[in-house]
Amino acid sequence: MRVSVIGGGSAAEHAEERAVEVGRRLAQRGHTVVCGGLGGVMEAVCRGAKEGGGTTIGILPGEHRTDANEYIDVPIATGLRHARNALVVMNGDAVIAIDGAGGTLSEIGFGHVFDRPIAGLETHDIDGLDGFQSCSTPEEAVAYVEQERRE
Repeated sequence: MRVSVIGGGSAAEHAEERAVEVGRRLAQRGHTVVCGGLGGVMEAVCRGAKEGGGTTIGILPGEHRTDANEYIDVPIATGLRHARNALVVMNGDAVIAIDGAGGTLSEIGFGHVFDRPIAGLETHDIDGLDGFQSCSTPEEAVAYVEQERRE
């Protein structure tokens, strides 16, 4: 399946380490990573996916595919800025949120709107949102989205 991994364009080292592990685990299990294609959590998850032998798709906010981080296999330029957040989520079968700020929060909202299971890993605390599960480890986050995937 495709898993949208969302998180900040800049992130603390701990969050980036978590993202690398999520990307690696997703790739090793045969999943494709979809993200916003830039730095921070997005670059880290793609680096992990490439280390795991996986494929990455970057839905970019700008007009140039060359803006993608070096680990993106399929860059998609949108020119939509933050409005592209809906496309990042829509192009995954599930969502894993790592760290992040307002943009990540909007993507979590889109995950709910598009009925995607959402695993949160050190991100916003969203009590009562159907389909959202706070997770403690990358392993738990990957297992949750695999288990809850909706067709």
